[in-house]
Amino acid sequence: MNEELYAKIIDALVDDGYILLEEALPQELLSRLTHYATTSTNYKSAGISNAQNFHIDTTKRRDKTEWIDEDGSLFSQYLSFCEGLRVSLNRSLYLGLTYYEAHFARYEKGDFYEKHLDAFFGSKNRVVTTVLYLNEAWQEDNGGELLLYEEDTKVIERVVPKAGTLVVFLSDKFPHEVLPAKVRRHSIAGWFRVDRR
Repeated sequence: MNEELYAKIIDALVDDGYILLEEALPQELLSRLTHYATTSTNYKSAGISNAQNFHIDTTKRRDKTEWIDEDGSLFSQYLSFCEGLRVSLNRSLYLGLTYYEAHFARYEKGDFYEKHLDAFFGSKNRVVTTVLYLNEAWQEDNGGELLLYEEDTKVIERVVPKAGTLVVFLSDKFPHEVLPAKVRRHSIAGWFRVDRR
């Protein structure tokens, strides 16, 4: 099952550079991730820039995050799915991806993330971005959409962050932003990288 999904993602990255998928993960895993995301009290204010220049700037970004590590249980199930995708991407596209990092993200009412690229300027690091949404019964008027841009100006996708939707795109090709949420919003953002931990 996963191999077919991985192949679909790979084909889309080659053809378009991105893909939107609904119901990409098993419902049981999605439900458990959603439960964790909505009940955790371990979120911290998110920063911007790389490790050397990391700082918090609420004029650019207001979400809170919690990093995901192997835990032998729920997190490991999700990371196993992503590891399978990493192996498939390397096998098919020779990307040399060395590892995957991810965090839960929580946006409160009014929170946003201004337009940005995920690949840090001047260094080759993040190559492929993933975003998995964890919002049950999300309504169109709840805001919080992800806008994907082509060449920094033209919106090519407006993604409603409803539960089970997975977005995968090339990190250095698509500027994107998160519009202000009108209710609390949850997701998992992740990146396949080519540098070392």
